[in-house]
Amino acid sequence: MLSSLPTVIIGAGPTGLAAAAHLHEYDERFLILEKGSHAGSNIQEWSHVQLFSPWEYNIDRAAKRLLQETEWEEPVSDQLPTGGELVKEYLEPFAALPSIRTNIVYHAEVKAITKKNIDKVKSDSREAAAFILFVNINGSIKKIEAKAIIDATGTWNSPNPPFADGVWRTEELINKLHVNIPNIKEEADRFKNKHIAVIGSGHSALNSLIELTDLKAAFPDTKISWIIRKQHISETFGGEENDELAARGSLGSKAHQLVDNGLLHIHSGFYVDEIKEQDNSFVIQSSDGISINGIDEVIVNTGARPDFSFLKELRLDIDPTVESTKELAPLIDPNLHSCGTVRPHGEKELRHPEAGFYIAGVKSYGRAPTFLMATGYEQVRSITAYIAGNMEESAKIKLKLPQTGVCKAREVPKQLQIIEVNAGDSCGKTSCCC
Repeated sequence: MLSSLPTVIIGAGPTGLAAAAHLHEYDERFLILEKGSHAGSNIQEWSHVQLFSPWEYNIDRAAKRLLQETEWEEPVSDQLPTGGELVKEYLEPFAALPSIRTNIVYHAEVKAITKKNIDKVKSDSREAAAFILFVNINGSIKKIEAKAIIDATGTWNSPNPPFADGVWRTEELINKLHVNIPNIKEEADRFKNKHIAVIGSGHSALNSLIELTDLKAAFPDTKISWIIRKQHISETFGGEENDELAARGSLGSKAHQLVDNGLLHIHSGFYVDEIKEQDNSFVIQSSDGISINGIDEVIVNTGARPDFSFLKELRLDIDPTVESTKELAPLIDPNLHSCGTVRPHGEKELRHPEAGFYIAGVKSYGRAPTFLMATGYEQVRSITAYIAGNMEESAKIKLKLPQTGVCKAREVPKQLQIIEVNAGDSCGKTSCCC
């Protein structure tokens, strides 16, 4: 029977493990499939980066309850962990709990998902059919049945291209660029006294710029070019001191200071069209014919996008613009919102036509920016309640997100100050800032 099958969670990152914690509390069967060798494998690739959200936002409540039954030492709530500390002090201890450890399969990559004896086209008896996952486990394809699926794979392995049209040119080029947040302190020899271009205007880009200017202080011949599509550099600074997450606001303030101090060569309104190799360096060209020459290293911090390739046989409700569910899209569409908080949401907004299938965590946001782990925890709290049949609990909202301190920043004449619009009552109940 379908009810006797487990819920399969894809990904042993923060959201996936939180889903397991909640399913465990409901006494629901679950199985976690993790492509990497340990919990939080993707996070280890940016282990040197400090999160801008403190521990109080980074630990799921159900996971915390389970850990408190052991000798686990809870981190100080107002301290900021690095990615590595998040894994070592939270994810790995939780994944090692006997009730969780026995339900995780590592080195397990999901290649495809379908319904048992039913392809995407057939509707008859679809909801009663089990999910079938085709999983590469240590080089061998296994079929696993599930009653429900929570895709918490994230977007780390699908970086957005630096090009304004959103299309990668060649796979060879990808391998020559830094499509993550490089550990500049550890790789100083690769960057010092060179011309480095950073493409992007989000928090990852700000992190890279700050580390590069620290390197420049020790090696003054280091040249840093910052390339953004935004027309006005002030749009990248966020809420600064008005941000309820102090570290997030501090990123914007530090970047603002770097610009004011002339430590960066700013190229705003620059739509990258080509990146070419020339004389052992890179040339970055804009669609307007402008070129930036003599670049030694290119850091691409332009965000990421979801990978739906293994979900082709499932019926999904994907917004054509944001690539989230259509119900969630209006709340997070960056064309409509420029702030980084979204009202809490759960199972209802994340529901797909394929009953029992959900995308949770950062992947649920599609291409929209600025996702907090706490949002993913609230998502899976609601989803798992629904899977367990607790409709009342699933419909509740149990999350208050910190505000960014800015809703919409508009460029105004130089003799006036930038106006920041307050959320207030005028934002409405569905505003991302409320």
